[in-house]
Amino acid sequence: MSSELLQLAGVNKRFGAQVVLNDVTFGVAPGEIVGLVGPNGSGKTTTINVISGLLQADDGVIDFMGHKINRLPMYRRAHLGINRTFQVPKVFREMSVRENVEVAGRCLRLEPSEIDAILDEIGLAGVATRIAGSLTVNQQKLLDLGRALATRPKLLLVDEIGAGLNPAELNVMAELLEKLSARGIAMIVVEHLLEFLNRITERVIVLGAGRMLFEGPLATASRDPEVIAAFIGAV
Repeated sequence: MSSELLQLAGVNKRFGAQVVLNDVTFGVAPGEIVGLVGPNGSGKTTTINVISGLLQADDGVIDFMGHKINRLPMYRRAHLGINRTFQVPKVFREMSVRENVEVAGRCLRLEPSEIDAILDEIGLAGVATRIAGSLTVNQQKLLDLGRALATRPKLLLVDEIGAGLNPAELNVMAELLEKLSARGIAMIVVEHLLEFLNRITERVIVLGAGRMLFEGPLATASRDPEVIAAFIGAV
């Protein structure tokens, strides 16, 4: 049996005649953080969308903990342990911070103490009663992450969580993701901020026009001719 938590094999996705993902194949182990990078339109967000179930892959296999999940709806994948954040946080803006996390944890019937622990971990315990729509961008991103944590995920799909954050906020976010990884939560992190990504992961996958161009350390990717060509071509 494979030690990998998630495995993609030959995953394809098309929108009409446009091929958005072409034979995407990789795996993620428990507790591993894998970076997903590439020019705009390279298929990064589509990749996490087909893993989460927001989109259905047209071909190939998505295996999670030994189960083929290709046709499972998004909520079933969440119950198995796959959850995600969004580049633009999808918080319930008229509800309080605490209520946002409580709603996410309702299916697992989390105890109040467990909600407290999540709020403390994401650094929002002090604003638990505030309306979510009044939070800063950084706080909304943390809340989005906290709601995902309320489902006790084994795999987190993190979509550009560093976008719009200042250096101090990025440092706090990196420390939090590293802490979650140390607890055994695997992550696929889509990110344009390469310095941030290089801090939290040892392996990246580079996509170009929906095809995997490179898999390995970020420092090595920056010297790969095909990767360089893909980024230059996007300018």
